[in-house]
Amino acid sequence: MPDGSAERSVERTLGHLRTMDGVAPAQPAGPLTLEDLYKIHRMRLVRLAILLVDEPATAEDVVQEAFTGLYRNWGKLRDAASAVAYLRTAVVNGSRSVLRRRKTAREYVPPHVVNARSAESLAMLSSEHQSVVNALSKLPPRQREVLVLRYYGGLSEAEISEVAGISKGTVKSTASRALEALQKAMSA
Repeated sequence: MPDGSAERSVERTLGHLRTMDGVAPAQPAGPLTLEDLYKIHRMRLVRLAILLVDEPATAEDVVQEAFTGLYRNWGKLRDAASAVAYLRTAVVNGSRSVLRRRKTAREYVPPHVVNARSAESLAMLSSEHQSVVNALSKLPPRQREVLVLRYYGGLSEAEISEVAGISKGTVKSTASRALEALQKAMSA
């Protein structure tokens, strides 16, 4: 693959998935309630978590925990925008915890490989998109996080920095290393 093609492939694939997700429902007039946030953002957050943890049931648990945490801290929030940022950060942090627990469990119990993606979702992707998603699942967690937040989540470097709890420079270097690793994995 020529230089930069991995980035274009990731951008096309995750952008395609974002497009398949569709547009979020219209926000109701007046102040948003927790129920409104749940209806508007739940599925997008679940899909974000699926890309990070590779398992739909676990992703749903991560998102449910994020909403539970939001409920507990509802009175401390400034506005709906901070609620969405809180949820996104909670999903990323919850996904990290899942991956840490998974890694620890694998040290004691031999892992079994499960392809959590549905046949329908893979069938809807071209072979190029499938190879990107497969290569993405082989990246280290932080690299995968940065690419998913950047190309699927549509976040800026500053937003990724805030969500992932790393500096902007680390976001840039991690994205660069991730794209390089992805390119190598896809050309192998």
